[in-house]
Amino acid sequence: MRAWLLLWVFLAHLAGIYLFTRGFLLTRLSLSDLSSCPNANCTIVPTHKRAILLIIDALRFDFITSDPPDPPSPFHHNILTLPRELTLRHPKRSFIFNAYADPPTTTLQRIKGITTGSLPTFVDIGNNFGGSSIAEDSILKQMKMAGNKLAFMGDDTWMSVFPDTFESNMTFPYDSFNVEDLHTVDEGVIRHLFPLLEDPSKPFDFLVGHFLGVDHVGHRVGPDHPSMKAKLQQMNDVLTRVVETMDKDTLLVVLGDHGMDLSGDHGGDGVLETSSAMWIYSNGAPLTEASTKLPGGLLQFRTFPGTDTRHRSIQQIDILPTLSLLLGLPIPYNNLGTVIPELFWRGGKGQVLEKALQLNAAQIMTYLDTYRSSASGGELDEAWTSIQSAWTATQSIGIRREAKLITLMNFNRVALAACRAMWAQFNPLLMAFGLSVLSIGICAAWSAYSGLSHSKDEWESWLARCLSSAGQGAAAGAILGAVGHVCLSKYMPGVSAVNTSLFGATLVSSVSLIISSPPDISLDTIKSAPIILILHAIAFFSNSFTFWEDRIVPFFLITSIIPNVLVGFSAPNARLRYRILGFSFLFAVCVRLISISSICREEQQPYCHVTFFASSSLPSPPLPVLYLALPVAVLLPYIIKRFLNITKSDMGLAGAFLPFVLAPALLSGSAYWIIEWADSASVLGDEWTGILRLVRTWIARSAFGWLLLAGGTLWTLVPLCLNVEITNQGEKRQVRVLGYANAFGAPYLLFWSLALGAVYICTQLTGQLVLALASVALIAYLEVLDSVRDVKGIEAAILTAATPSAILDPVASAALVPAMKFGDIVPVALLGLHAFYWTGHQSTISSLQWKSAFVLTPTVGYPWSVVTVVLNSVGPIFVFGLAVPLVALWNKAPLRSGNADSGTNTTTTRKDDANQGHKQKQQQPPQPGGSLSPQNQVKSESTLAALGIMIYYSGLLLGTAVSAAILRRHLMVWKVFAPRFMAAVLELLAVDVAVLLGLLVGVERVVGRVVGLFKV
Repeated sequence: MRAWLLLWVFLAHLAGIYLFTRGFLLTRLSLSDLSSCPNANCTIVPTHKRAILLIIDALRFDFITSDPPDPPSPFHHNILTLPRELTLRHPKRSFIFNAYADPPTTTLQRIKGITTGSLPTFVDIGNNFGGSSIAEDSILKQMKMAGNKLAFMGDDTWMSVFPDTFESNMTFPYDSFNVEDLHTVDEGVIRHLFPLLEDPSKPFDFLVGHFLGVDHVGHRVGPDHPSMKAKLQQMNDVLTRVVETMDKDTLLVVLGDHGMDLSGDHGGDGVLETSSAMWIYSNGAPLTEASTKLPGGLLQFRTFPGTDTRHRSIQQIDILPTLSLLLGLPIPYNNLGTVIPELFWRGGKGQVLEKALQLNAAQIMTYLDTYRSSASGGELDEAWTSIQSAWTATQSIGIRREAKLITLMNFNRVALAACRAMWAQFNPLLMAFGLSVLSIGICAAWSAYSGLSHSKDEWESWLARCLSSAGQGAAAGAILGAVGHVCLSKYMPGVSAVNTSLFGATLVSSVSLIISSPPDISLDTIKSAPIILILHAIAFFSNSFTFWEDRIVPFFLITSIIPNVLVGFSAPNARLRYRILGFSFLFAVCVRLISISSICREEQQPYCHVTFFASSSLPSPPLPVLYLALPVAVLLPYIIKRFLNITKSDMGLAGAFLPFVLAPALLSGSAYWIIEWADSASVLGDEWTGILRLVRTWIARSAFGWLLLAGGTLWTLVPLCLNVEITNQGEKRQVRVLGYANAFGAPYLLFWSLALGAVYICTQLTGQLVLALASVALIAYLEVLDSVRDVKGIEAAILTAATPSAILDPVASAALVPAMKFGDIVPVALLGLHAFYWTGHQSTISSLQWKSAFVLTPTVGYPWSVVTVVLNSVGPIFVFGLAVPLVALWNKAPLRSGNADSGTNTTTTRKDDANQGHKQKQQQPPQPGGSLSPQNQVKSESTLAALGIMIYYSGLLLGTAVSAAILRRHLMVWKVFAPRFMAAVLELLAVDVAVLLGLLVGVERVVGRVVGLFKV
């Protein structure tokens, strides 16, 4: 029944997430129409017979220049220097642009944009790892329809989106996700590119070459590493040779599909990520006419970060209509880009440009008309008036050519802006459904938490009653939702019967559970309101607080233990005072040391300095971390053992598990990343790369295997951390059970350490130190909480004791400890977030650590690469979600007698009784407050702890969802609020899975073995 309760909460979370995301993160409708050109009126006279499209992945705008520094040098910092004689002496044939790449700046989305001229949506980023064939019209489809031959070499992403497009004898794909390989793809492109260029028969009409080395250098070692200079020099040599080899009928386009941030990553919408480079060169026919200047209203300029010079700026998708018309092809149907004016400013002072813009505008209007008449056409309602007004202006007769050109350009810009806004359209009703479900789900979970806290001996019957009501409510709600959809569907556009049924089922089920177990409403309830959770959730309404959440969390974390510190000052004896204050101090020190490691998001500059890596542009560990990694891996199991020694729980399984299972796994995890650093930094030279890759792969595999197979098997077979000592004293035999006082908590801690070890292996070196400190902080907090409960028990015993001796009875005082409070769970919940942020993560796409995809495999291998990336990303949240049952289990003895302080239980028997198999236990006093058995008590409190952390993270999700909904028109919605909402979704799911695993596997196994041993 406890499992069903937690599963119900989990399903309520899934329902709320599904409904809200269906309304908030809409996808774009793809039209399959194709542009046709039966009478050649949809294009212009081509200037070139063929084209070469070379994509240098992640080529940022500041990586490319046509004016080398003085004194002459091929590089100034990291710059790809184009041949000066081509770019400066032939201004009619060479153009350099800063091309804006629409986010998300992932390769698949940019390939779609470059070839179709369409815009991605926020959720398209999920397709970057499993792209399907592009159904929309594209320049490649137009080339095939015209009977042209296409060649390709490089990033195999093109094969997934254009599987049957390129000629089989001119197709050479290479694995795109092996970011540790800096050269194989580039060398493969070079090997196959030049034979085709040098072939006198010119076997291709359109050639795509996609280099990956620059991108991989950025991901692996950062843009400021010497490897970047070497890679750009290689690209410079390639371009020089291409220009020398290509004939006069060929057009060359070189571009970056996106840029990269200061650490070499991409995916978001930062300035450096969206500022890609583009160079267009013609070896034959001039691309423009320099005798007259273009109208200024046609050109856009922008200042690149860190410079004072304004540069020519275009949209990256502008290359599609431009390239199509220069090759004599119709513009693809779904295009939203605008032709680049400079490349059509020839022949009659603007006649060619005017025709190109007319064709461009007509194509865009045709597309918008088709979209308007589709099932998703309502998305255009808000912008349709301005679109029609701009289109009508283009049809004006008799205006001067310059004004005509500007009017046509203006229409294209209005259409692009409208579509960018259109695909940020939302379904408010579905969003409201999702928010309602998330809100009522939290209320129902809180009601269950309150009811379970007060049900005492009747918790099983209480659970059965609540779950029965919830189940009946779900069935009734689903039926009501379906009926409601039939009756009101015309008033609910975009809402399906599945949506209404899911909404009704979850809503009525939650209300039924609340009615069956209404929470207490009193002054004490109001006083115990989760203030930290409320403040944390409402902080997401501010973009500034969301930027700096990583700094807010440690403040909340220290604040959350202040009530325990105050108890420590008033503890009735010195031992408890020292324990509470000492372990609280250790907790605070660990939290502060964790905060030394930082990773910065773009909005935190210039007030944030990267310490997780050696520098903001060099993603390698700082030197002190390299020295500390192996000692910390050895020290952490020892520290855990020392904590367990307090209650003599370092016996039994712990004695073998910590030194012989956990320590080797942690050491191997650190060794893997040290070898990865040595390989990336070429410490031993490039000739060792293959050996180092093989060695570290097998180290990681061995560590995982040893931890999960050997450690998991050992824990399953012998889960308890107990040791039995038998001594004879005359006719009496004394049996001492060491580790008795922490019989539940110690074995669960070892179960938890299995997950810790798995995440530790997938975490980079600085993050491993953070996890180690967070683990120490966790156990220190558990010791604080245990001592605080002792103080509360003693205080309660003083108030209720009939005799002075009863005050000193540890059993009686322990029985009077108040029920678990929500505040007891908050530090563990916050510790998970603290570890998440300071293990090198932010709520941004670009902070994903792709290196972790190659822990178990040298190249991307499914599902292992996905598993290791997930463990690296949300692993810290999962680990501390899995740890929350320890709040209930720590230092809980299985029997109601014995000396809990020493960690032992002593039983005395007579020899003759022992020989007959009989044992006389000390008389157990009745437990005040009810007769709930120890195993049921720890199960009940473990469920409370699980519910508590689920409530905390669902509260954060609700806060991010409400803020994203209210601020959906905010300038920062896709940069700040939407990514934080998606992060909150992943965090909540990680916590839900963790607590289900912890209770159904960890707690059940531990409690079952303890009950079996002590027969309680």
